[in-house]
This record gives sequence, structure tokens and C-alpha cells, in this order.
Amino acid sequence: MKHFHRTSLHPDQVLATADAFFPTIGMQKVAEGPRTRTFTGTVGTPEVPATLELSVKMEGGHYTFIEAHTDQMGESRLDRGVKTFFVRVHTQVDTAHTFAPSY
Repeated sequence: MKHFHRTSLHPDQVLATADAFFPTIGMQKVAEGPRTRTFTGTVGTPEVPATLELSVKMEGGHYTFIEAHTDQMGESRLDRGVKTFFVRVHTQVDTAHTFAPSY
């Protein structure tokens, strides 16, 4: 699945947040570029091998566009992890935001 999010954080801050967050859910960084990261690992029960490709780019000078592509079908544990990552990015901009999942 593809997911995207726009933020006012600098791309370097977004990638630093990704480098810190995804290992906590069982993903390991296997490749990195100037504005990209690739993570692999096993997520969920039963453990399912998964790959995540994350890219960031400046958009319009004011925003950073984050795109996450997982190799999972449907709403997987990794996809929920990506959404949680987006919430972490959002709370860095809006510290008053609270995480209230509806699933």
C-alpha cells in the first residue's frame, strides 16, 4: 500500500524520526539515500516478512512530502505502524496533538 503525509518539518528531521521509530516495531534499515530509506523485517503475529520504502521531498518550499510504500496487502500491521509514524511526525509540529486511534 502507499501512504503519504505532508508536514512542515525539514526532511532531515523526518528521516531521523523514521530511523528512530521503525526499529521499535521490528524493521531494520537496509538501505539509505539522501532522501530515502528502505526497511525490512517481520511484523505482526503471525510474523510476516515486510518491506517499507520511505521517501521525502520538499514540496512548494513550505512542506515536506512523505511517501511510504509497503509490500503488504490490505491494512497490515506495518501499514498501521506507518500511520503511527505519521502521528509522531505530526506531534513534532503540533505538540498539543494527542494520539487517539479509532481502530
